[in-house]
Amino acid sequence: MTEWSSRIQEFVDGIAASVAVIGHDEADVLIVSACNEHFFEMTGGRPAGVHSFPVPFDTTIPSYARREFREKIQECFNSGVAQELEQAYDLRDGTHWWRLSLKPLRLKDGDSAILDILITGLDITARMELTHQLEISTSRFRSVVDAAYDAIVTVDQEHNITLFNRAAEYLFGYSQSEVIGLPLSRLIPERYRQGHSEYLHQFARSPVNSRQMNERNRIYGQHRDGSLLPVEIAISKINVDGVIEFTGIIRDIADRIRLMDLLQKQAATDELTGLPNRRSFTDTTENMFRSSDHISIFILDIDHFKTINDTYGHEAGDEVLQVLAEVGKIYSRQMDIFARLGGDEFVAALPDTDLVQACSIAEKLRAAFEHQNFIHTWRTDQSIPFTVSVGVATRAPGEDEVGTILKRADQALYKAKEAGRNRVEC
Repeated sequence: MTEWSSRIQEFVDGIAASVAVIGHDEADVLIVSACNEHFFEMTGGRPAGVHSFPVPFDTTIPSYARREFREKIQECFNSGVAQELEQAYDLRDGTHWWRLSLKPLRLKDGDSAILDILITGLDITARMELTHQLEISTSRFRSVVDAAYDAIVTVDQEHNITLFNRAAEYLFGYSQSEVIGLPLSRLIPERYRQGHSEYLHQFARSPVNSRQMNERNRIYGQHRDGSLLPVEIAISKINVDGVIEFTGIIRDIADRIRLMDLLQKQAATDELTGLPNRRSFTDTTENMFRSSDHISIFILDIDHFKTINDTYGHEAGDEVLQVLAEVGKIYSRQMDIFARLGGDEFVAALPDTDLVQACSIAEKLRAAFEHQNFIHTWRTDQSIPFTVSVGVATRAPGEDEVGTILKRADQALYKAKEAGRNRVEC
């Protein structure tokens, strides 16, 4: 070993990291001019028979790692620019990862040719194992998020989208790449955006870390095509290095809403005629009382309805009820409510209408049935003639009970029947 090589060897032996000096011999073969024991430990141990330097590079590096290492060394020689390399070495106690730095060591005087490369290596096994575990955790998290039935959306403190799972893509109609980084407002109907932003700001200041957004009757998202999406949302927040992030779990409840609306409609609607039922009529009329002092009500029923059923059958009788309902809706104004009380008895509430006006409306409706002044394709072989009797009453000053007016209208209806039917009694 030359004096220079001895000095280099003393230098590298004193360094705790893995260190080696790489050069070329006279035959232009890569050699290790000097290295410390850490370098041998890195690559698997000092090769048998190696007691002095220089030694061939290939004898110190396992074959599976040799090619990549040589390419980096050659790149460093050619470019004169420092390089970095991460390599794994399989040793008896397991796999170890090292980060290798390659730096040109010295130049010939007056020449740009590089004589040696200084290799320094740091054991990064612990870091790589941690990174691997994080990758596993991240992969597991991503799999769970993407497999979730509910949409999951995360936003940063500025309310920009940072996570958007597959269920969210399906629900809102956007791909993940289209919305990452965009404001959350893209998914919220315009009329709700300001309120939603204020809600998040208030939630950010709250000591509560999660909550169900059920303060309002219904919450809506906005699909890519502009349609509204009824949803329910559970939101949570976390503090990441002093920055608040919000995550929403969003469930599509369109089917539930349709069912609720259907049940609500069924609860307020007469099944046969599709008209409001008695309960719906009473609730609506009570609301009219709060906004109108002049309200009139009329009750009508079909004359000799039992005879119609006995003559034509109950299915024909049901059709007569349906015809009456359709014609009654046609003759009703938009502000009126026309409903079925039960059996063959129907009722109408007419806001902002005095007794004279109400009697005129009732008379037109009565005449339409008497003269069959409507279009209907009967399921029977011929049309079924029928007439109606009507009783009309109007709201008295200070009167607040719907039942009281109904009672007077019913009394008027009784008089119309006593007077021969097919008439209006006011």
